[in-house]
Amino acid sequence: MDAAQQEAAARARELQRSWYGEPLGALFRRLIDDLGLNQARLAAVLGLSAPMLSQLMSGQRAKIGNPAVVQRVQALQELAGQVADGSVSAGEATDRMEEIKKSQGGSVLSATSQTTASSGAPTVRRVVREIQSLLRSVAGAGDIIHAADSLAADHPELAEFLRVYGAGRTAEAVAHYEAHQS
Repeated sequence: MDAAQQEAAARARELQRSWYGEPLGALFRRLIDDLGLNQARLAAVLGLSAPMLSQLMSGQRAKIGNPAVVQRVQALQELAGQVADGSVSAGEATDRMEEIKKSQGGSVLSATSQTTASSGAPTVRRVVREIQSLLRSVAGAGDIIHAADSLAADHPELAEFLRVYGAGRTAEAVAHYEAHQS
């Protein structure tokens, strides 16, 4: 990718952040991780071609043009939260994804919507993903690790936080979060 293409992709990701709350690459990767999908399956559920999904994820395209696809993204975000908090099993999630795939609605994806447990509180996994998303929107994993290494001698807890949330896997971050909430 040349400099002009990189600049255009960065602009597209900023537009995505303003329209959808975060770059679509981060949002789609989270859905893939949370729901145990691959890109082809996610594209099929959303009603997008695999190349279109790839272009949205990479910033080659900024906007989802079909409002029904936007609604399916929203529905998958809600489903991922329900899977994470245990209120929906993996088998039920598969059935729900088939229903989502067939849906034709046209609501707008809200940057402020949050998937919550039945108590109304955000799920641990959702909170962790928001922290990860925020850190990763500021810097790449390599820069976060470098910053953590710089802090390690004087501030080991902060260094650990940066490593776990900024460059680690979601499961490790959830375990870290739960261990530090008591």
